[in-house]
Amino acid sequence: MSELGRHLKEARLQKGMSLDDVQEVTKIRKKYLEAIEAGDYKVLPGSFYVRAFIKTYAEAVGVNPDELMEEHGNVPAAPVDTTMETVIQKRSRRTETERNAKWLPTVLMWTFPVLIIAVIYWYASSNMNKPDSETVDSSNVTNEQQDPAKIEPSPTAVGGGIVSNPPAAGGDNPATATPAPTVAPTATPAPSPTAGPVTVTEDRKSGKTTIFKVSAPAGTPVQVKIAATGVSWLEVYNGENSQGEKLSFGNTAAGDSMSFTLGADNMYIKSGYSPATTITVNGQEITDGKTSSRLLLELDTSGGAAPGTDGTAGSESNTGE
Repeated sequence: MSELGRHLKEARLQKGMSLDDVQEVTKIRKKYLEAIEAGDYKVLPGSFYVRAFIKTYAEAVGVNPDELMEEHGNVPAAPVDTTMETVIQKRSRRTETERNAKWLPTVLMWTFPVLIIAVIYWYASSNMNKPDSETVDSSNVTNEQQDPAKIEPSPTAVGGGIVSNPPAAGGDNPATATPAPTVAPTATPAPSPTAGPVTVTEDRKSGKTTIFKVSAPAGTPVQVKIAATGVSWLEVYNGENSQGEKLSFGNTAAGDSMSFTLGADNMYIKSGYSPATTITVNGQEITDGKTSSRLLLELDTSGGAAPGTDGTAGSESNTGE
């Protein structure tokens, strides 16, 4: 394993990321990532991709790529001969294209005048009959307006359309009188139950996962907030493991803040560098004391009812492995 590959691997492990995680972030195939860590650059498709892949890998695990390249100067550079050959080929093709395009100015010089003449002719032809039609239409409209026999009453003026002077309330005409508004009796709403306190206790451990029991009365919202003070790989899922619905996925930065609502499906949180992330549940900070944390929040809305109230004990969610 090369020194550069060892440096990248240590940075990846510090963030709690696997090669599969880096592959998903960088879109670089896993076998290329393994070759970079082993220093086996022959596996990569070319010397150009070696530097590009190393730079992308370093950014994903929070390492400055320029400092990494300067510290480990054994990264192969892009071949010069291939670049020069490509430039020569491009120049030769450009010369052939310029020769074939000599006739374009002549064609354009004659095309524009023909187009201008065609547009002028079309515009003049389309407007020749337009004034006559407009004159006939306007004269018809004027004659109809001046002939009182053709004027028909507006249907909105009959039977209560738009009325300029509505009759006063309580008049003799019951059809047009405005009825007095009926006020329905309003029932006094029942007082809502007061939301009880939310308690968070460390319940048990399952492998590398620490499980916290979150007890809250039914209907009480439980807010999970994560504040970042630095760079850390963070994953948040709506469920009991990383197979649930993905809510957040990626590196954090100092000052980042996010909020989620804990539901009946529970919530799984993975922090690659726990000192850089502060996790609170309704204002109560939770931590397992590890550098890389895996936490599961289980919501319990039974309200602490004693067993035997309805013949069953309070239910408890099972942690998926």
